[in-house]
Amino acid sequence: MKALITGTTGFVGSAIVDRLVNHPSCTLRAAVRRFEHSLQDTIDVIQVGDLAPDTDWGIALPDVDVVVHLAARVHVMSDTATDPLAEFRWVNVEGTLNLARQAAAAGVHRFVFISSIKVNGESTPLGRAFVADDVPDPQDPYAISKHEAELGLRQLAAASGMEVVLIRPPLVYGPGGKGNFQKMMQWLRRGVPLPLGAIYNRRSFVSLDNLVDFIITCLDHPDAANQTFLCADDEDLSTTDLLRRLGWAMNKPARLLPVPYWLLEAVAAMLGKQDIARRLCGSLQVDISKARTMLNWAPPVSVDDALHRTAQAYLLSHYKS
Repeated sequence: MKALITGTTGFVGSAIVDRLVNHPSCTLRAAVRRFEHSLQDTIDVIQVGDLAPDTDWGIALPDVDVVVHLAARVHVMSDTATDPLAEFRWVNVEGTLNLARQAAAAGVHRFVFISSIKVNGESTPLGRAFVADDVPDPQDPYAISKHEAELGLRQLAAASGMEVVLIRPPLVYGPGGKGNFQKMMQWLRRGVPLPLGAIYNRRSFVSLDNLVDFIITCLDHPDAANQTFLCADDEDLSTTDLLRRLGWAMNKPARLLPVPYWLLEAVAAMLGKQDIARRLCGSLQVDISKARTMLNWAPPVSVDDALHRTAQAYLLSHYKS
């Protein structure tokens, strides 16, 4: 099997390359914007330029059996684009469908698209998880673009016969990750008191190892064809529990103050930070039973092991710097 991976220099893409580079039955090809010397010694690297509606993928697709499409315009908290939705659509919808159409024409058997749980929505009631077949409820430009790309890929699959697999992960964490997990580890390392000791929400996350394992499962599993899957760890955490267990993994006590949620919400509203309060205090749960049942897949790495790996990598990088 020959796999073309886009986004190979990113957080998830580089981990997939690391897992598959010595796989006995898989040959890798990386599509990159510009040549990466770190990749060229281990896999076939093809420079294609930006992910755009007019990108020519012709040199990257010959003999490819499966495309794993990770490259995207990613969600950002403070988008400065004049028309963010148009920018997301240009890359995530038109750029993706341009690649997929050329892949189908080249005879690619399967197209694995890494979407986002944000296609399902922004939150769930406590105890009621998202499932793969929920009616989509994308609420921001990034999520809308991912949903529109999914719709286009389904239409292409029906018209061309190329199989499509859609994967919607929640927040991904692991060694080398940035964003909210890195901020939490910074707070814990510095011993910052946090008003998050009485948050009884539930949120699903997915470790990098577990997401990569699931993507690899979907490369050739016959029952994954033309399906949508949610992927997450096997345990949901409250924000309070996450900080405590992350602190344990770092050997740093989490200094958590038991401030009531309603007070945090009121302060956040006064400061115009409702989105931050929602992410810290709201619930977002993911049901992975479809992946378990249909693909016989279970997360191979426990939450505590994944948090330990993440924390140790962060502490090592901080020590080196």
